[in-house]
Amino acid sequence: MGMKKLSFFMGLLMLALFPVLSRQDGFDQWVALQESKTSVATSTLDAKLSTAEASRLGNGVDPYTIFGAEDGMYKSISECISNIPNDNTRRHMFNLKPGTVFREKVFVGKDKPFVTLKSDPSNPAVIVWNDTAMTKGKDGKLLTSRGSSTVTIESDYFIAYGIIIKNDALPAKAGDKQVQATALHVTGTKAIFYNCTIEGGQGALYDHQGLHYFKASTIKGSVDFIFGSARSLYEDCSIISTNKDITNMEVAQEGWASESRINSESGFSFKNCTIKGEGKPVFLGRASGNFSQVVYSSTEMDSEIVPIIWEKGNMKIPKSGIYYGEFKCYGPGLDASKKAGWALSLTEAQAKPFTCKSFISGGSWITPLPPADP
Repeated sequence: MGMKKLSFFMGLLMLALFPVLSRQDGFDQWVALQESKTSVATSTLDAKLSTAEASRLGNGVDPYTIFGAEDGMYKSISECISNIPNDNTRRHMFNLKPGTVFREKVFVGKDKPFVTLKSDPSNPAVIVWNDTAMTKGKDGKLLTSRGSSTVTIESDYFIAYGIIIKNDALPAKAGDKQVQATALHVTGTKAIFYNCTIEGGQGALYDHQGLHYFKASTIKGSVDFIFGSARSLYEDCSIISTNKDITNMEVAQEGWASESRINSESGFSFKNCTIKGEGKPVFLGRASGNFSQVVYSSTEMDSEIVPIIWEKGNMKIPKSGIYYGEFKCYGPGLDASKKAGWALSLTEAQAKPFTCKSFISGGSWITPLPPADP
């Protein structure tokens, strides 16, 4: 595809194949980069966001409404998004009717910043579709993992609150190819997901690029189900692997490429999370030939985390080049991972840059929870 697509499940971060370093030295070098970024973090809301929040607009979305756009009501999410002026400078908040199932694909383009999709966490609205990477688009070409996503966010300053984003394609079987069934694909920066559920199959969450904050959310999927090269903080989240059997599963992953420099803008941090596998270990993935790193702090690991690579469609455990750091984590999964040599223990000073919102410069763009109605 000619694009630098970096895959790693559960937040594994792509770093360069810099001159040969020891496993610990390579990780320490990346930690030092994060410390330098944290020291210059800002706590002032940026000007664009301040302007947008000061002039919020509110609308409702209900498939059965008898009212129209002139009354501030829409029947579909796609309809309300299309009615936002290009390059708008105001926060557009769309209240999705609680408990409603919206069976549609949602695309929020680059020219639609400051969008909020909001529902009731106790009775959330559901956005669902069932495309896979093997589904053919209108042009007759395969959608690939990018095109399979139920919700695609390319815009900046996006917020989701109290909604379920789901890809309900049938589960892949051993031997299937191009089985990605992505629920959410995010390429815009400064995106927030509060109290949401993101559920799909392989590649459920494509955390592609940008600064992202996931708070009190649930992410469910099968193999390699959180991947991308964003810089994201997952706080108080539940990470659940639904994979039942990956034996001999073949996966044709397109466009993997190695980095030639340290990707210091990327990084995944999991804080106060729970990691569970439904009867199986949790398998982490990375593109062959790259270093991958992630930090877990104060996180419960019920299942062993096993790093993997895909080589010629086959899953293999790498001999080197994959690290994750942990700080004050616990559970049988952590014990097993330490015995296998995957986990590197961090000191409090080393962990600090990853455990606060300054890791993603959050002081300049993370707004209060829940988003206030206009």
